[in-house]
Amino acid sequence: MRLLGVANSKLCFVLSLSLCASLLLLVGLQQWGPSDLQLSPPPGQPPQALGNASRHRGASKPGRLVSDPPSAAERERSRQRVAKPGKPLRTGVREKGLQGFGKEPAAADQLGAGSQELLWDAAPLHPSSNKHNMQLSDLFIAVKTTRKYHKARLDLLFQTWISLVQEQTFIFTDGEDKELREKAAILGVILKGDRMINTNCSAAHTRQALCCKMSVEYDKFIDSKKKWFCHVDDDNYVNIRSLLYLLSAYSHTQDVYIGRPSLDHPVEAAERVKSDGSTSVKFWFATGGAGFCISRGLALKMSPWASFGNFISTAEKIRLPDDCTIGYIIEGLLEVKMIHSDLFHSHLENLQQIPPPIIPRQVTLSYGSSEIKRNVLRVQGPFSLAEDPSRFKSIHCLLYHDAWCPAKDRH
Repeated sequence: MRLLGVANSKLCFVLSLSLCASLLLLVGLQQWGPSDLQLSPPPGQPPQALGNASRHRGASKPGRLVSDPPSAAERERSRQRVAKPGKPLRTGVREKGLQGFGKEPAAADQLGAGSQELLWDAAPLHPSSNKHNMQLSDLFIAVKTTRKYHKARLDLLFQTWISLVQEQTFIFTDGEDKELREKAAILGVILKGDRMINTNCSAAHTRQALCCKMSVEYDKFIDSKKKWFCHVDDDNYVNIRSLLYLLSAYSHTQDVYIGRPSLDHPVEAAERVKSDGSTSVKFWFATGGAGFCISRGLALKMSPWASFGNFISTAEKIRLPDDCTIGYIIEGLLEVKMIHSDLFHSHLENLQQIPPPIIPRQVTLSYGSSEIKRNVLRVQGPFSLAEDPSRFKSIHCLLYHDAWCPAKDRH
């Protein structure tokens, strides 16, 4: 009996030690946390496996993926990083189309280039995290052009960003061009009848011709039932991922007019709509050369001064171009304030001053050239300046792994 008691005592002692060891191990695991344990994948395991694991746990550490909103501290660190050199951008996109739009980008060094998501080197500097569910089908992108630029400019857009969103893109021009439709088809862009609109407006670069095209753009958008109207010129590169992420911060039912002014002060014009012109009105406008976006809710309120040809008569009363007239209707008549954004760019600014690390975060980009000076972005890519004078092909290859992009980068 005495030996049995000793055996029981030893057994209880061993069980107690095991229990204590288990408790200590559990405390240690909780202290480290799953995100720390999985940050370094085992040898031979692809880096994207780490990212996929972090997708489901809402990690706020380096394993965070596009579905996890950034913390306030992370947004602040991103703002502080903007002027500093960043890591080279590495991106990936599904062959069937763009994925993950409207979601916050992940750190590029967490996933390999073969990942199924489009990646960035850092979180974008947009007004807020994703609030509204944005879809590609919500967009109506109007590209204003003229027949003489069909070959010189549209071919480049078809090869780059339009090829990704051809169902959402509408070309507004001033002449029929069967050759352009055929060339677009060769490049993989199908310009259906309702995607290339002959406005029958003058090809001259006058106030009347520009307002005529904008009037047609507005009416076509209203008929489309889409949620967002975005206007760009034929010398703009549209970063679709960044555009959708920006607009996802707002509701299409809100009064939203967002773009970049070309002046550092509001425009002043004689008020000839509400009065006889004896008074003046001041308003901001987003330059059409950089592009701008308007929510459907606000566009519908513009109808009395913009629909069915009224846009042209409104522009004639204030004697200002198309983009100024848009600003006049929204700020001067509807008293809705324009949202100023530095993410839109035109050839009117010095594009050389845009820091290369933040180029992938911008919504629109542009280029310009003259006999004296070329105004293009400072971007290194797979094409030389002679091969890619606009730098649009190089930008496109930095943002997307496209089949036609050369494998080896050149300056």
